[in-house]
Amino acid sequence: MHLLETILLFSFAFLPPILYAIWIRNTEKYNREKWKPIIVCFLWGATIAIVASIILELILGISLAISFDDGNILGLVTAIIIAPFAEELTKPLALRTKTVKKELDELEDGLIYGAVAGLGFSATENLLYGWCFLSEGLFVFLVLIIIRSFGGCLLHASATALTGYGYGKTIIRRKSILRVLPFFILAIFVHAFYNFLVSLDIVGLVISLFVALIFVAISIHLVRNKIKSLDMLNR
Repeated sequence: MHLLETILLFSFAFLPPILYAIWIRNTEKYNREKWKPIIVCFLWGATIAIVASIILELILGISLAISFDDGNILGLVTAIIIAPFAEELTKPLALRTKTVKKELDELEDGLIYGAVAGLGFSATENLLYGWCFLSEGLFVFLVLIIIRSFGGCLLHASATALTGYGYGKTIIRRKSILRVLPFFILAIFVHAFYNFLVSLDIVGLVISLFVALIFVAISIHLVRNKIKSLDMLNR
């Protein structure tokens, strides 16, 4: 790998998620989150969550491979069921770390920390995918990594923010941890629906991809609007 390719790879992998994390954190106008728990969430997503999800996906994938002879069907099941479940399970666990958990004192906090953990995850995922994209040539790499820098990043941020919101509510209101389950299921659905759109050539690959990108743009818009509305209530 040439020096220019290495610089481009790491820049496109990490710079957009970092900028998105700052953007999400600064959505709050009052009592913004401290940088330390923000960094902890990002690093959790970029390291522990991604390793744990890969291991979990491999275990579940091997188990399902026994039941599916068709590799295409197995790949689709992995994309829309196994990957969303494993990734949405491991990313929001960042909120259970001592550094982050003690900062959960407002309802919007869970949305913010969940989104940031998702962005950390997407940074390392971009790095892994980008490494593969480079073998297709620089132009293809730039096109695909730019798409991932928008779609993949905002998908992970939006989905994990949902579970983060549910977990934050249980901590603040001292409710049963089971109250997180509906938010966790919704996060899996959002993730699965995006993967479904980008995995299937429904009405043309370009149109499917366009619909997927519109979907995540709307999702992150709703997340930010929720943060703003809760922030105003706390004021």
